[in-house]
Amino acid sequence: MSKPESFPIEKIFVPTKRKKDIKPEIVGEIAESMLDIGQQAPISVRTEGDRLVLVEGLQRLEACKALGETTIIGVVVPAELAQHRKFLSEGPEVEAERIKMARLKQLRLEKEAAEASTAALRGVNATEVLRTRPTKGVRDNPKASPGRPAKSSPKTLSDWITQQKGSGGRY
Repeated sequence: MSKPESFPIEKIFVPTKRKKDIKPEIVGEIAESMLDIGQQAPISVRTEGDRLVLVEGLQRLEACKALGETTIIGVVVPAELAQHRKFLSEGPEVEAERIKMARLKQLRLEKEAAEASTAALRGVNATEVLRTRPTKGVRDNPKASPGRPAKSSPKTLSDWITQQKGSGGRY
């Protein structure tokens, strides 16, 4: 990182999108602090042609302007670092949204894992039930062999009659 130096305030360009982030109450507090103890943290700027573009320190820059200063202490950062800092300092709303989305993703993953676990457990339980309990027809009919599946129960009277005829039973 480069060494802090003094820059003329009129040479620093503030992007139009950033100007809406100015908070007068914070600028006032920073200006009062600067009157008492001076500028403590340098602003960050990047070079773009023959001008300097503000990367970080909008409120400090505005406080210096409000105090009538003509220069401000800052450091020049490379454009790549400026892009990285832009994403880091997008504001509390963006950070809150990121935290919310990360939490929702975590909850979705936990829900999917719980559903998969439940489905697997159901599969294991169904297998155990099949092993431990014979089918309904085998248990109820002592003549039925354990290897043969029980016949399905008829849904209508005519189905029952047809089943009885087929098995040689009396109806």
